[in-house]
Amino acid sequence: MRRWYCAVLLVATCAASAQINLNGPVRGKDHVVSLVEPQTVPAGKAATVEVRFRVDSGFHINSHTPKSELLIPTQLTLQPASGLKVDMIDYPAGSMYSFSFDPKEKLDVYTGEFRVMVHVTAKAGGATLNGMLRYQACDNAACYPPRSLPVQVLITAK
Repeated sequence: MRRWYCAVLLVATCAASAQINLNGPVRGKDHVVSLVEPQTVPAGKAATVEVRFRVDSGFHINSHTPKSELLIPTQLTLQPASGLKVDMIDYPAGSMYSFSFDPKEKLDVYTGEFRVMVHVTAKAGGATLNGMLRYQACDNAACYPPRSLPVQVLITAK
């Protein structure tokens, strides 16, 4: 019963603090930025592409494997690209934090800068890897509506 109440309270807090407009997009900062740079990989061989992100100071997002099914995991989805095969995506381990709203429970979160490693095999030439990072940013008082951050990585295979 307590968890259900907390979830309802958290949703109500999110709605009030984010000023959700049901007829349009939520205005405001997204609290996560992409730090992606063009990358070069060997042609025809397995390689790893680093996709970096930074969470604003004072905020956190749930890791890829949060501790509760009620929490929204961070997930990178990638679109197929010509000449590029995505073999696997590795997420970093989160950090265990407890917050003032429930000091006994530790949450598995990302803060500051984190890297997602994308294992690829690319044909010689250039390719663009497009995708979205889905996450939910929270501070010590509230969680904000889930967001999707577009990601684009320019890859040159030589």
